Amino acid sequence: MNPVTLLPFIVLIGAMFLMTRSAKKKQAAAVQMRNEMQPGTGVRTIGGMYATVKEVHDDTVLLEVAPGVHAVYAKNAVGAVLDDEEYNRIVHGDDALDGAIVPDDASSLTEDASDDAAIDLEKKTGDDDAEPTDAKSDKKSEGKTDGEADAK
Repeated sequence: MNPVTLLPFIVLIGAMFLMTRSAKKKQAAAVQMRNEMQPGTGVRTIGGMYATVKEVHDDTVLLEVAPGVHAVYAKNAVGAVLDDEEYNRIVHGDDALDGAIVPDDASSLTEDASDDAAIDLEKKTGDDDAEPTDAKSDKKSEGKTDGEADAK
């Protein structure tokens, strides 16, 4: 066979080898992270829930999801083991990263509106524009019922 025809197969096999190798490295790092869990560390589950590790067993972990509330999870359900500073920042809101205070609403971002140009939200009762109610009922009762048209 010609070496040029074998080149695409060689490249394909090499790419598959590199992809499986990186996936195995990521999987080994995740297993190592889960095995290094200790009671008292903060974790994030794959569902996005933050909890504190209470007990570590072979395949399961006892997590405290709220004060006095414990739940048993599989070790594979732990997505990340967090260091204490990051866990406290996320769960308790301690020590913002940049020290900036973010307002709860946009009121501090807008300028103060003056009360002189207050918006009038009352319904106007202009009798000039309104038709008398008798004229409305006369237009409806010209011998037509709902759904009838003037077409012949």
